[in-house]
Amino acid sequence: MTKAATSNRTVDLSAPLKRGDESIRAVVLRKPATGELRGLALTDIMRMDIDALTTIIPRISTPALTEEECRRMDVADLTNVGVEILGFFTGQSPSA
Repeated sequence: MTKAATSNRTVDLSAPLKRGDESIRAVVLRKPATGELRGLALTDIMRMDIDALTTIIPRISTPALTEEECRRMDVADLTNVGVEILGFFTGQSPSA
């Protein structure tokens, strides 16, 4: 597996987000670059602080979720997204 292939992680949402007529059922996350962490404390991300997650997710997600969409996300889905983000910092392989 190439490095590029391991730097993206897909999270299927148990409660899809509505965006107009569109239903977002999955989010692809890419490993954040240093600049995308600006204004955030790594400790807040590691603690899965809601404000930190709703700041970083729009910067690294496809489709690019808005902060408001992140705040409407089901808590289980937000937790799953947070766990995948933590994997980027801990070097753990993506969840199956």
